[in-house]
Amino acid sequence: MIVQIRSKDITLREEKKSHIERGIEKFKKFSLDITRVNCMLSPEKGGVLVEFEIHVAHTAPIIISEHHQDLDAAIDVAVDRVNKALRRLHDKVTDHKGPSIKELEPLDA
Repeated sequence: MIVQIRSKDITLREEKKSHIERGIEKFKKFSLDITRVNCMLSPEKGGVLVEFEIHVAHTAPIIISEHHQDLDAAIDVAVDRVNKALRRLHDKVTDHKGPSIKELEPLDA
């Protein structure tokens, strides 16, 4: 997984960068083939905009944007929204139903 964190007109300190990286580490629990994660931070009127772009193999990219006054709060809310989107994708991809009785073949003993 390639992780790219960019900030536009914001000085990104090491503790903020590690906060984002800890959030991105949570994305691995869904066992999806995540190829790239782009995180873009930019100042907006009245706060900051955090945008995650997650590329998962064989699907369209997931793009989550969150605007908030506080940078830490924006990161936390965006990470939660990405986790929710990845959980939904994981549930869609995973087949929770086993084969039906009609599809099973009898064993010759």
